[in-house]
Amino acid sequence: MKEKCGQVVTGLWLLTIGASIIALSSCRGLASETTSAPPPGPAPQGINQINHIVLMAQENRGFDHYFGAMRQYWAANNIPDQSFDGLPQFNPATGIAPLQGPTPTNPGCDPAFPFPAFDCKIDANSPAVASLHMISMCEENPSPSWNESHRDRNRVNPFSANATLDGYVWTAAHDARAIQPPFSDTNGIRAMSYYDGNDLPYYYFMASNFATSDRWFSPVMSRTQPNRMYMLAATSAGHVKPLPSGSPVLTVPTIFDSLQAAGITWKVYVTDLTHTGAAGHPVQDSAINYFTAAAKYPQNIVPESEFLTDVANGTLPAVSYIEPGLQSGLDEHPGLDDNFPGGSVQLGSQYVSTLINALMQSSSWKDSVFIFTIDEFGGFYDHVPPQPTVSPDGILPSDLGPTDDCAPPNTNAPTCTFDYTGYRVPLIVISPFAKKNYVSHTVADYTAWLKFVETRFNLPSLTQRDAQQMDMTEFFDFTNVPWKTPPTPPAQPTSGPCYLNMLP
Repeated sequence: MKEKCGQVVTGLWLLTIGASIIALSSCRGLASETTSAPPPGPAPQGINQINHIVLMAQENRGFDHYFGAMRQYWAANNIPDQSFDGLPQFNPATGIAPLQGPTPTNPGCDPAFPFPAFDCKIDANSPAVASLHMISMCEENPSPSWNESHRDRNRVNPFSANATLDGYVWTAAHDARAIQPPFSDTNGIRAMSYYDGNDLPYYYFMASNFATSDRWFSPVMSRTQPNRMYMLAATSAGHVKPLPSGSPVLTVPTIFDSLQAAGITWKVYVTDLTHTGAAGHPVQDSAINYFTAAAKYPQNIVPESEFLTDVANGTLPAVSYIEPGLQSGLDEHPGLDDNFPGGSVQLGSQYVSTLINALMQSSSWKDSVFIFTIDEFGGFYDHVPPQPTVSPDGILPSDLGPTDDCAPPNTNAPTCTFDYTGYRVPLIVISPFAKKNYVSHTVADYTAWLKFVETRFNLPSLTQRDAQQMDMTEFFDFTNVPWKTPPTPPAQPTSGPCYLNMLP
């Protein structure tokens, strides 16, 4: 009989290490074997150094609308200039292309046909409405929906291969006149507005210090709901509008289904987890509700406060998706009506800063990536058109009505399928591995974040759309880690004026 650490046992103790079995004949021998650390394996290399990927997409703001004045910000803050395709009036007169150009304009409503007697009329007497700095941090919504997005691209012929980009003011004016009660900006001038580095110093600082892109697009020329479907599943399964109330949810797999099957941790953090919906019923405000994944994994859908807790406790999952807050006015969405007056862009960006700053100051910073973007362009002017891409699954739009653009007989026109992206949106890639002051010029839509997750965790593509995206590794330096110590960003002010009764 042999005694093992106070226990009487029979025969030899066996310890299996790898494929070998070692006979141990004393407590001392066993203790020495079990307390020895196994030999360290090779350190992770490349993308495998990343253990936490976080995506957050705010609402309805375009690239020129938010980042168009970036090169002006660089010049004012002694940041070296480089190619960045923002609003042309902010480009330098000499140096790196693109160079300074005239302030963009769109044809406006002929004042001889005033509201409310007339819809916005564009003709030879239409004034040129120029790109303008918005003083109010809140503004009325220019619609980004299917028809408006296609008319923004080409007001007269939305089926044409020629992107004239002349319909932004007309669609904003048309919607403002048609909505009840009407918006105050019945001439659509808000569509030409932009903010700058004084309004959004946090975003400008982060985009300048970390990595960004001037060719980052939403996936489809339409509104929030189909774009967020692409964000999670790389397809909208033919939808260009929100799912009708009471209709079945989509059965297509999401990135969360792939992660779950692979045993990889994930959470959806929801800013407005519950709010009062129709008939007083609580509603969980998240895009995951478009899919069967929501019912399959309810334990993974949690309040946003848990993100801060997980960051503080070192329990952040491998993949996180943060849903913004429409109900709380923290998502930067323009005002819709009296019930949804919209959030101040400063309040929204200040909220985002609390999440990013918490991550930068945590133990999880060393192996994390925070991808910040916007879900779609919101109907605001951008001088770069949507780009040709691939259909995710060959499905044509299935929910267009007879008065919608691309209804028969135009169903198969290139701009009527899912063979074009949506418009450009802002991007900031924040990580210790993010290249400093890096601007990507690679055309991509934000299903590239799915490709990034799939590449890191060896997951299959969801559709042809995410399969053809870049894997986002160009944003990183995995050898010489640029931001082991993160920078100290400025506080985002929230004191800017907030009013909707146009104009600047």
